[in-house]
Amino acid sequence: MWSNIALRTVLRSSLGVLRESAGTSGTCCSALLSRNKVNSVLGVFSPPAPVRHYARATKKKVAGLESQLSDLPPTMLKMDYAAVPLAETTDDIVKRLLSLELASQSEKLALKKEQLIAKVQRDESDRSSVEVQVAILTARIRNFQEHLLKHHKDKANKRRMLMAMDRRKKLLKNLRLERYDAFEKVCEQLGITYTFPPEYYRRATRRWLAKKAFCIKVFKEVQKQKAEQKLKLAAKMETASQ
Repeated sequence: MWSNIALRTVLRSSLGVLRESAGTSGTCCSALLSRNKVNSVLGVFSPPAPVRHYARATKKKVAGLESQLSDLPPTMLKMDYAAVPLAETTDDIVKRLLSLELASQSEKLALKKEQLIAKVQRDESDRSSVEVQVAILTARIRNFQEHLLKHHKDKANKRRMLMAMDRRKKLLKNLRLERYDAFEKVCEQLGITYTFPPEYYRRATRRWLAKKAFCIKVFKEVQKQKAEQKLKLAAKMETASQ
């Protein structure tokens, strides 16, 4: 009973406050009542939702590298069915199943490897020469680069890509020293830009710089002592000759 009486008094007081504010504020109170939701039990008003009068800047899409598989037509047959003459005489549905239109990424990559190998191999049976190894590594490196543009936090594939790049550098370096004409052909056919490695490279740490400065100081002091000894020896020779 006492709870019902207290609830009625709270509702009456809240309605009285609303009437007084309606008489003074007018349009502001009507907008406030339209926005706020009145709790029928307690008579408490919920705060209005915040309005943000600004627009977020749209993120610009980063233009990535063109895929190396973009030049493969979707009507081309897969590598396993390219030499089968019956695949050309089948109906359209079977051709779609056997073509690159419904092929996986690994199947397309295998076909791209064969195309690159055909450009640089010495003969038709060549599968293990340096040129063929460089072509296979080039296809893998470009595939890793395309993958890392979409998934830049994939550290495992980034490590595999760097290992493949180091392996290709060693092969190209040896090929350049042994057969320079084949080296130029491989770089031209595969579109590789070869940069010469530095003769000596070492990371310049603070300890290494201090050690280098100390060694230079010791070397200069030793050269100074040798010059003084030469002058003394020359003076002794002059006195001995007189």
